[in-house]
Amino acid sequence: MTTRTELAGPPLPAPVPGRAFGIYIHVPFCATRCGYCDFNTYTPAELGGANPDGWLAALRVELALAAERVGSVPVQTVFVGRGGPASSVRVVMAAVLGAVRDNFSLAPDAEVTTEANPESTSPEMFATLREAGYTRISLGMQSAAPQVLAVLDRTHSPGRAPAAALEAKAAGFEHVNIDLIYGTPGETDDDLRRSIDVAVESGVDHVSAYSLIVEDGTALARRVRRGEIARPDDDVLAQRYELLDTRLSAAGLHWYEVSNWSADGGECRHNLGYWRGGEWWGAGPGAHGFLGSTRWWNVKHPNAYAQALAENRLPIADFETLDANDRHVEDVMLRVRVREGLPVALLDTGELSRAETLCAEGLLVRRQDALVLTDRGRLLADGVVRDLLG
Repeated sequence: MTTRTELAGPPLPAPVPGRAFGIYIHVPFCATRCGYCDFNTYTPAELGGANPDGWLAALRVELALAAERVGSVPVQTVFVGRGGPASSVRVVMAAVLGAVRDNFSLAPDAEVTTEANPESTSPEMFATLREAGYTRISLGMQSAAPQVLAVLDRTHSPGRAPAAALEAKAAGFEHVNIDLIYGTPGETDDDLRRSIDVAVESGVDHVSAYSLIVEDGTALARRVRRGEIARPDDDVLAQRYELLDTRLSAAGLHWYEVSNWSADGGECRHNLGYWRGGEWWGAGPGAHGFLGSTRWWNVKHPNAYAQALAENRLPIADFETLDANDRHVEDVMLRVRVREGLPVALLDTGELSRAETLCAEGLLVRRQDALVLTDRGRLLADGVVRDLLG
């Protein structure tokens, strides 16, 4: 793997024919910072003069430069990842998709997703987004338990996320996702059961659920370090995952990736593109992109991002070129996580032998020409990958 810094940008190849191609756009604005969050987002006090209008102008330039590099390949998925730029959210999100359309051709059946914090949504916002062309909405609920939301520093009320899901469906969104976090200190089994039930009762067709990770540099990490709250327990996390899987499966939402459950047809196609080795352009401060064998990432701060684009150059902080072994490691790591499984044809002789051992240990099962994680294997997915690769 080679790595070097070149702010003018690496020589990027055209997308590979036959691979899924998507666009990821990062919106770096949030009204407040949650205690567990280490995403590249900024509150008004942290922006130092940056604002959604300036960011949007810079984004338009990046998308125009991206189109020059990528060519006429149709975009199959668009994912706008964000918190929420306060009251201008409706205008900004509609303008973002307009900027994509101005520079790229969207496939007729393109999936267009945006994330939203429940407290920044409204029926009017959902109607605007649906009219603009968004087809999928993802809501950060995290929990229905007030004390869990308090530990996470979430600002919405327990009932706001399910209400937002119902509003999104009423606005015409066929696909609505709710995000959950499990294993927060102070959470009980009943808290998680209630959170799952609230999500299911809101009629969503997709749930993403992630164990709480204490990231360095976050407010949550500082509280753990001071002994104010306990670090999540691995055994508790495993028990909570099993509870999630059992309850969601009973409600008709089945796992299709280790941390994601959906009804039939409700899978997130954009994320499947990542897991299946697809390609994408990452636009916005701190966004990552991947074409051919090149991965790159943009400068993080909105001011530096806008400055680079004001000079008509890609805002790339650094990039790396993956060799054949790097690509193989990533293929194994990602494709083993999805329900369709890891194609046996991708493995060499040594890996096939180790796979047989993992099957004997009850962590993998062979289904036709693929290796699929068992229920126990999903709990130990990272270890399964390490053992496969040797």
